This record gives sequence, structure tokens and C-alpha cells, in this order.
Amino acid sequence: MSSIELKSRAKINLSIDVLGREPNGYHLVEMIMQTINLYDIIRIKDIPHGDIIIKTDSSEIPIDSDNIVYRAVNLLKNQFSIDKGVEIFIQKNIPVAAGMAGGSSNAAAALVGLNKLWKLNLSEKELQDIGFKLGADVPFCISGSAALAEGLGEKLTSIKGLPQHINILICKPELFVSTKEVYEGLNLNKIQNRPNNDLLLSHLECGDVKFVAENMANVLEEVTSKKYKEINEIKKVIMMNNALGSMMSGSGPTVFGLFENNEDASKCKDELIKKYRQVYIVNSSEKGVEISGELK
Repeated sequence: MSSIELKSRAKINLSIDVLGREPNGYHLVEMIMQTINLYDIIRIKDIPHGDIIIKTDSSEIPIDSDNIVYRAVNLLKNQFSIDKGVEIFIQKNIPVAAGMAGGSSNAAAALVGLNKLWKLNLSEKELQDIGFKLGADVPFCISGSAALAEGLGEKLTSIKGLPQHINILICKPELFVSTKEVYEGLNLNKIQNRPNNDLLLSHLECGDVKFVAENMANVLEEVTSKKYKEINEIKKVIMMNNALGSMMSGSGPTVFGLFENNEDASKCKDELIKKYRQVYIVNSSEKGVEISGELK
């Protein structure tokens, strides 16, 4: 019996702009994405019959066909006429429904792992094309590092991301935010604070994190923060602890802060952890999905 173990990393957004809406309801975006070193563990093993079995240590995610990992396996099985089955265990560390692409990252890891396990020999680009059928964030989660994402989120341009020494504080309040409802609540004609992505990219390229942190913008934040006061409350605590900048990631509700000083980040975490259960200090990562356990 063969098996493989992978790290499946989360992301944050350093910017999100929404440029328009397609007739099918999908939104055209332009955003800067950064992989962070907060990850789930995905363990995949072959089983003799053709079933797809999902197991997890989290009570917050489904273990049936509603799980994006299940759909990823099913997609590969159907596309390549695979009659083997798999058992996949998802060890969750990334907050669920948090605007951090946790589910997309898990699906990305399943595709990368099964490509190895089933010897499909698909290139990264081929895996990304398959991943896009599952969700717009999956292609980025496969490649990781940092990228400018355009179109529906699938057009990726590799960029220079945050340097390793920057501390990224993550705080996820106990809220459930519907991405669909956030996008539906966005009035494209009344967006006031759009990011200047060209400017952000040029300052990332020269390592000016202070400028990036002070000029990050997420057009979805206005929608989510109007509904949930916790967004601005967390940002206030982060900024009072000497962060370079703070913003909501994705459609929320996760808020992050960028810190140059580790002591400031730790002090901020100590303050936030009194009220919020999921607070982490992490760094940027060059890899989205990483094989951490060899095939046996």
C-alpha cells in the first residue's frame, strides 16, 4: 500500500480589487497573494477498493462529497479513469472559512499528492488547470510563494513577496462569513479605497515592506467590516501594537498585521489571545504545497 504526506499552506492577500462582474456572476479581480507558513497536514493512502474516504480531526469541515478534497479526488479519478480508491486524513491548523484559502490549499495538496501517488506525471500548469475547475484559489495554492492574480483569480504572475524576517500576525474571530454574500454586497460603482497594485508591486520588488503595509487595500473589507465590528476592533489592537499595517484577508473574517519587531508581534498576540482563540504569528513561505513524507 502506498501513501504520501503533504503540507498544505494558507495564504493572505496583500491587496484585493474587484474590477467588474461577468454575466455568469463571477467577479473579475486583481489581487496580490502571499503564501504563509501556516499549514494543514494531508495524508493520502491507497486503498484496495475504489472508494473516496475523507477523515479529519476537525468538526468544522464535511467529510462527504461537499468537501473540496473529495471533489478533487473525484475529478482526477474521472478524468484519468482511475479505479483505485484513497483514504485522506486532513489535520486542520488553518482556520476554517477564514479568507485564507484553507479548503483550496487542501484540494491543491490532494492534486499534487495524487499526481505522485498515481504516477500521472502532470506538470504544475496541468495541475493548475484541473485545480481551477474546483476553485479560483486552487491554482495559486499549488504554486505558492507570491503572485499577482487576475481574471477570475486564475491568471497568475509570479512576483517578489514579503521577506522572511517580517512577522505576520493572524487573528481569526469566531465568525462565519459567506464569500458569496460579501461579493453580492459589493457596489462596484461606490468603491472608494482601491489598491494601487502597480505601486505595491514595485515596492515589494525593492523590499519596501513599510510602504506596502501602509498602502494595502481590500475592497471587500468595507462590506465585511460593516457587518462585523470585530474586523476594525482587531485592526485597532494590531495597529496600537506598532504594526507596520493591518488588513482583512480575502472576504474575511481573518485580520492580519505585518510586524518588523518580533516583540511587538508577540505582545499583540498575547493581547488578542485573551479574546480570540485563533491567533498565530507566522512568516511568508516560498512553497504552497510541499511533500513532507515520502511514498512508501
